[in-house]
Amino acid sequence: MQPREEQIRQLAEPLLASAGMELVHVECLKMQSRWLVRIYIDREEGGVTVDDCALISNQLGDLLDVHDVPPGPYTLEVSSPGLDRPLSRDKDFLKYRGARINLRLEGMIEGRRHVRGELVDYEDGDDGKTLVVKADGKVFRIPRGAVAKANLEYEL
Repeated sequence: MQPREEQIRQLAEPLLASAGMELVHVECLKMQSRWLVRIYIDREEGGVTVDDCALISNQLGDLLDVHDVPPGPYTLEVSSPGLDRPLSRDKDFLKYRGARINLRLEGMIEGRRHVRGELVDYEDGDDGKTLVVKADGKVFRIPRGAVAKANLEYEL
């Protein structure tokens, strides 16, 4: 995680915890004239509402302004993670074992930059954390550090 995203995470998590919600994912992107800060939030029971997103947006916006994170003008988007929710924390990978996921990799693994399949397991071994994914009849062991982006894949 980038240092700026980590700063935002540290500001947002206590705020969300006090409101009975959790921070799912943070994105902080530098656009041409301003920053774009995206926050995905959720609640264990019943999910989040538009009112929850508005409340957190107002409160978190004030915190970001006070701490000047990110520096300069920014747009803050707060939303639920949706059906294709991003997976970024260890607990996400553990929780969604057995689910279909879509991975974009930092480099090539077995000639692939993308892997779509079932998350069979999430292991913590001597070489670090590894995703075990079954895709196209094969089992891939993908180091956590090789994953640029991970999302649940919505199934009809």
